[in-house]
Amino acid sequence: MRGGGRRATAWLVLASLGLAAGFLSGLFGVGGGIVLVPALIALAGMDGRRAAATSLAAIVPTAAAGAVSYAALGALDLVAGGLLALGAVGGAQLGSWLLVRVPAVVGRWLFVAFVCVVIAQLLLTVPTRDAGIALTPWTIAGLVLLGFAVGALSGVLGVGGGVLIVPALMLLFGASDLVAKGTSLLTIVPSAISGTVGNLVRHTVDLPAAIVVGVAACTTSALGAIVAAALSAATATVLFAVFLAGVLAWSVWQSVREGRGR
Repeated sequence: MRGGGRRATAWLVLASLGLAAGFLSGLFGVGGGIVLVPALIALAGMDGRRAAATSLAAIVPTAAAGAVSYAALGALDLVAGGLLALGAVGGAQLGSWLLVRVPAVVGRWLFVAFVCVVIAQLLLTVPTRDAGIALTPWTIAGLVLLGFAVGALSGVLGVGGGVLIVPALMLLFGASDLVAKGTSLLTIVPSAISGTVGNLVRHTVDLPAAIVVGVAACTTSALGAIVAAALSAATATVLFAVFLAGVLAWSVWQSVREGRGR
């Protein structure tokens, strides 16, 4: 349903979704789209493509507010974030192009496989709060490539990419959990902007809904970042693994449901 036909209760539902997504964004360093997409489908009556595009637009202010919060905590790598963003902007354009051409179930099953590996690795990792990202020619190229892959996936699935960026920065580039989360949110902003521009051109975004969700999310993202910093690195990593398990369950359910619908 477009903005002009919504009742007050519908706007309240959208604002509530934004509050929940904002807290999760700040806590885990993700854009919140992994929660918003199924919620917009179930509670706002959107189809999958509009929900994905609207979610990505709402992620722009959500991730920006979260990145500022982590910067205030000193947990942000601007150089690594810039390199990730460099790749993500181009990848997001590819993703928004693929959104209207490739069945989402294909990308979702690849996503499921990746998340399974990440959960196992996170549970075997002993995190530290004093680790940074060492820049070498190999890590620079790797960060750009990671950004491109994440940007493409964000355009297809409507997620900001944090569920990929955070564990990748921790497991592949040696970042602490807080630096990974803050840098992830910084990277998500240009990626989500790029993908949203493409989606606006293709008229797949419910802009009024995205604005309400995004503004509401900004009010709770800082709280999520504060809670993340208050937790121990080990506890925060286990919670992130549990969160990814929930993401995994949702992705499998969506893929199975779409497969049965054919």
